[in-house]
Amino acid sequence: MRVKKPHPRWAGFSACALHVWPDRHGTVSSSSPPKPPSALDPDRGQTAGFGRGDGRATDSSYALVCHLDDKTAVDHLRRIRGVDERHHLTLLCRDLSDLSSYAKVDNRQFRLLKAATPGPFTFILEATKEVPRRVSHPQRKTIGLRVPDHPSLQALLQAHGQPLLATTLIPPGQTEALNDAEEIRERYEKVLSAVMDAGACSLEPTTVVDLTPMDLGDEPILVRKGRGELHLLNL
Repeated sequence: MRVKKPHPRWAGFSACALHVWPDRHGTVSSSSPPKPPSALDPDRGQTAGFGRGDGRATDSSYALVCHLDDKTAVDHLRRIRGVDERHHLTLLCRDLSDLSSYAKVDNRQFRLLKAATPGPFTFILEATKEVPRRVSHPQRKTIGLRVPDHPSLQALLQAHGQPLLATTLIPPGQTEALNDAEEIRERYEKVLSAVMDAGACSLEPTTVVDLTPMDLGDEPILVRKGRGELHLLNL
């Protein structure tokens, strides 16, 4: 696997490019020239593709991203990853103002969320009825939520106007996420609608923290230690 050196703070907006392929109707959009994410046309840049899911850079690794309410795309992302409905998918939010619509959060939980966002954390919370049943955990009725700290992904969320659903782009049978947009294009061109090349990401996944025990007065549970620093949560 080819590994690129990550850009410091992803400062290279000028290096971002969107690679888009024929959609299901046969329409072809050629790769865009390098532009800052904020300058991309919302109809062809930030929200292009999505019919089959996109590959997008995050503050932890590249991820597969799709519309929250697109059942076909959600099922497609799970097939690409080789996971079933018990695997937590992550809701990407612009900021904490989106969280209350999709998760039940009390004051203690909110203080932890505020201390660690935006950043490379995924928090498991009880899902509200706004979350489609097919994307929450089938037994626990929970959802993973995060507020990413990545310029191009934040620009995408701003352009889209609502949260998106994501899962880390780890090929089936492997343990490390992909971080080379060109390699992602080579491997997944036939199954993804687009890949946003925003340079290399960290190979470290998000830190995953289950906040649901706090509903019963218990302490949060560390599910996975990743790029997020635990001292921010006093864990």
